[in-house]
Amino acid sequence: MPSLRHKTILLISPQAWGSMFLSKHHYAIELARRGNKVYFLTPLDELKESKSRKIIIQESGVENLLFIESKLFFPFQIKFHTVRLFNLLMKIQLKRILKKINHPIDIVWSFDLGNFFPFTFFDNTSFKIFHPVDEPLNKAAIESSKGADIIFSVTNEILNKYNDHDIPKYFINHGVSNRFLSDVVPQSETEHPIHVGFAGNLLRKDIDREILLTIIKENPTVIFEFWGSYEQSNISGSPDKESKNFITALQQFKNVMMHGIIPTGQLAKAFCNVDVFLICYDIQKDQSHGTNYHKILEYLGTGKVIVSNNVTAYHNYPNLIAMTEERAHNRSLPSLFKRVINDLSYHNSQKFQEERKVFANDNTYERQLNRIDTLIGKLA
Repeated sequence: MPSLRHKTILLISPQAWGSMFLSKHHYAIELARRGNKVYFLTPLDELKESKSRKIIIQESGVENLLFIESKLFFPFQIKFHTVRLFNLLMKIQLKRILKKINHPIDIVWSFDLGNFFPFTFFDNTSFKIFHPVDEPLNKAAIESSKGADIIFSVTNEILNKYNDHDIPKYFINHGVSNRFLSDVVPQSETEHPIHVGFAGNLLRKDIDREILLTIIKENPTVIFEFWGSYEQSNISGSPDKESKNFITALQQFKNVMMHGIIPTGQLAKAFCNVDVFLICYDIQKDQSHGTNYHKILEYLGTGKVIVSNNVTAYHNYPNLIAMTEERAHNRSLPSLFKRVINDLSYHNSQKFQEERKVFANDNTYERQLNRIDTLIGKLA
């Protein structure tokens, strides 16, 4: 079985490379740091038919990490008329990409639930890793695991969706970049005003907008700081009418600060000045159904308390997150938020802050890759 060092890796991502990073972007960087040659395949929804039919491999700015810019040589709409022909053409598309790489692929690492480049397209010389970090919502998402040698996911709920497939499956939590592991000495006392942080794509429709606006309105002396896109995003969401109304509502509050997208290092530094982090998603709309969130570990790296809707992956860690008990709604979240900020010296005690930081330090991308490497080795 391959070790995760000095290999040629084709990483298939459903999200483009941009200002906002998710698991697949961080894994690509960490794998490149280990001496692997990593090819980050542009997601299919970014591919457009082109008469030039060019496939361009370009530098990313990160050593050993390359981007593949590829244009379809056929109309994508074929997929909606004849799937068989579409799959045949996609197989040809992949052959063109592999020819351009011009080097045997040791590992195919796919985060894609669209099954646009099935593992069955690759020969048996490549080790195949399926890594769904989002909820599989359709047949294609389930079929995406076919041909994989091993499956990793950030929730047991997702792994259970693949129980009918005889493939080794393991839980690997989200990772955290070292930049978010704060060296700031924990403080038990907080100076007023209290600063609350919320980071993420504000265009996401699964944000519980009503509850979030209620929390802001009911706490006028608290400063709410928002980081993330609110105009456009490489991740998901669009500035439709409802989203624009929501953004406008946020901007009208005097105790709201909208920072937009800022560099990762700058964001990590900004987190150090936050007293409380807030997570507020509608579990019924959330594609992960409140099972786990990437941002949690980034917040925990600061040691500060998190107030959140219900998150199943952290049910056994009451000191890490103050979360609601209900999963059907977030009506108790505003009152939970008030209780936490009214007793912040307890929730941000040095003991709890250290516990959160230790947990985050144990889940860096480096450590997650070490765990993955060990699990792959056991298949030998």
